[in-house]
Amino acid sequence: MHQNDGVSFTSSPLKIPLSQTPAFQLTGTRHLAFQLIDSLRNRFNNVKHHSTQFNVSAQSELGVRSSTRRSPLLCFASVSLAAEKQSIGRSPLLYSAFLSLTQPDSTESTQDGHLATAGPFGEERVLVGEVLVRNKDGEELERKDLEMEALNALKACGANSALTAWEVQEDVDRIIDSGYFSSCMPVAVDSRDGIRLVFQVEPNQELRGLVCEGANVLPSKFLENAFRDGHGKVVNLKRLGQVISSINGWYMDRGIFGLVSGVDIFSGGIVRLKVAESEVNDISVRFLDRKTGEPTKGKTKPATILSQLTTKKGQVYSRLQGKRDVDAISAMSLMDVSILPQSAGDAGKVDLIMNVVERPSGRFSAGAGISSGITSDLLSGLFGSFAYSERNLFGKNQKLNVSLERGQIDSTFRINYTDPWIEGNDKQTSRTITVQNSRSSGTLVHGNQHDNSSLSIGRVTAGVEFSRPLRPKWSGTAGLFFQSAGAHDEKKNPLIKDFYGSPLTASGKLYDDMLLAKVECVYPGSGNKGSSMFIINMEQGLPVIPDWLYFNRVNARVSKVLNLVLLVFF
Repeated sequence: MHQNDGVSFTSSPLKIPLSQTPAFQLTGTRHLAFQLIDSLRNRFNNVKHHSTQFNVSAQSELGVRSSTRRSPLLCFASVSLAAEKQSIGRSPLLYSAFLSLTQPDSTESTQDGHLATAGPFGEERVLVGEVLVRNKDGEELERKDLEMEALNALKACGANSALTAWEVQEDVDRIIDSGYFSSCMPVAVDSRDGIRLVFQVEPNQELRGLVCEGANVLPSKFLENAFRDGHGKVVNLKRLGQVISSINGWYMDRGIFGLVSGVDIFSGGIVRLKVAESEVNDISVRFLDRKTGEPTKGKTKPATILSQLTTKKGQVYSRLQGKRDVDAISAMSLMDVSILPQSAGDAGKVDLIMNVVERPSGRFSAGAGISSGITSDLLSGLFGSFAYSERNLFGKNQKLNVSLERGQIDSTFRINYTDPWIEGNDKQTSRTITVQNSRSSGTLVHGNQHDNSSLSIGRVTAGVEFSRPLRPKWSGTAGLFFQSAGAHDEKKNPLIKDFYGSPLTASGKLYDDMLLAKVECVYPGSGNKGSSMFIINMEQGLPVIPDWLYFNRVNARVSKVLNLVLLVFF
């Protein structure tokens, strides 16, 4: 064997930083490898007069036959898995490359019949007589299918071909790109038939187990299905990259802040995935001025806003869940709100800042008018009204409405107080308290009195009502009301009989009293075309006192939107 003094090998590590995308970035690996090639070429061109020679003990493994002129070093590259601790915004480091290249003085010919020509970039070409694939010890691979995978990946390198270092590097990249090998090193060896190019590869291990760390919301069934086809087979890095992309896609489709942050392959074929899921560290409320946008003091209690959120501390943050929270707060009609996620001090955690711009919550209105057609006297049809409403009472989203409508005969005074969410209740139960005093004309039904005076019906009502969601799109209401009603003449004297002598009260007394229990169930439907709505309610009079009214009333209503097609024939 001739001394291979024309070839030298060096090793220079190149670590590829994490990309922001979760897929394998082989293109970036190759680009950085080429940059290293150029830098090494320039370095060796500057210091080529300091190049050293291999001794005789190294010639059988790394040399190519040459004369006094040196032939170019082909290349060496390896790709291996690595894992590092990364923040949530970084994708896993899946590849690191080791690349070396020495570019000796260019030559035009070699001795012993080995032809060297110039490549398209001025690189020297070396005639290769045979191309083989071996393991890292130079022995045949135990699995012939892996040997065929490596040979099928070759495009430029073949028997009886003149190659440049660049072309060999590209084939090394293709072998690595196949995904079955963790490293590939081309070695040039002299033989009787010329230079033999041997690609020494290290196959990946067979997949024997899977460990996933940090995946709190990712279903284990999803992981099992993703890796089921690869169990017992050689780990293919390209296929592994597709699996990681599918995992990251699962998080993205659900708006969850999570991705695969690292991958390890241990001896024995155990693959460990490190998943980073961004947990909510803290939730804060920041009030902004509507005009200036500067922070200000808000009227609403922060606890009232936070009670509307389904997102809690310690949960994995989801953008879709955050959107539902924004919709729930916007439904209060008190403020405009947006959620701003920010990275927390702890790795893998996020702080949520809720920017709130409050709307005016109080309103007052008043009016007056004349209702014609009721009497011949226009002044008798004069009426007035006023109303005051506060939608954020005490800064707790509680609502108060006070209204008065007054005419010559009819009048209604009403107070309504609503607490949309009773404090301390986890079922979102609301409470409504109503007090009402009304008077309306009864002349159309009972006629005028003997002295031609009008008759009016007066009612005093007070009650409380509770409502809460039962199931998605279903709500239930239960309430208890007390009512007292009676008839009066123009001088507000109570009456028990009308113009025709019929009784005006069921009890025979001046007033009828009743205690009414009400239960209602509502299904509002989706609101889309073809959706249905269902309402059923029951009212039950409770005779707590024998003279109180006792009755039962049940109402049900069902509606469905139908699309009708009308055909007209002529």
